[in-house]
Amino acid sequence: MRKRFKYILRAIFILIILSIIVLVLIQFRGNNNTTKYKEIDAIKGYNYELEDRDTKLMQDVFKELKKELNKNSVDYNLYAEYLSELFIIDLFTMNNKDNKYDVGSSEYVLDDARENYQINVEDTIYKYLVEKSNRKEEYPIVKSITKENIENTEYKFNNETYEAYKVTLNWEYEKDNKYDKKGIVTLIKKDDKLYVVTYEGVKD
Repeated sequence: MRKRFKYILRAIFILIILSIIVLVLIQFRGNNNTTKYKEIDAIKGYNYELEDRDTKLMQDVFKELKKELNKNSVDYNLYAEYLSELFIIDLFTMNNKDNKYDVGSSEYVLDDARENYQINVEDTIYKYLVEKSNRKEEYPIVKSITKENIENTEYKFNNETYEAYKVTLNWEYEKDNKYDKKGIVTLIKKDDKLYVVTYEGVKD
């Protein structure tokens, strides 16, 4: 009888531990949840999507990129310029992001570099991004962007050398803030598609 009682106590203890683990996991997942937004445009074959939360500036640049990529012969300098602009606009427009885990521009980043990119943004640029439902202040919105320079170069990634584009950009916000206003986006060409591999902020 005593043995059976021990087994029951052990089972109850295990159930309590499992319940605590499940509650912690649910809470953690809840913090990472992002709202589902409606897709309003897309570029077939490239997996680029535009959502109803994206700003007018983002929508305008997206249309230019779509127009270029639908041509029979793509100008890769223009492709690199537009994709870099989309990258910056989405990354630094934080007011429409749900939380620090809702990292902008991930779809433009090379698959092998995406996880590191997301972790880095969560720990730096988006570190203090409060949950959207709890916000008392507005976050940055990019209102304009211009290309300063584009350089055709090469970039080595995972011991392979790729044709690359280094695009220097300047941008402004609806309100002044402490975030970057100038930066360099490096993209590589892989299987006729461009991918962002690095971003570097530039101080004026």
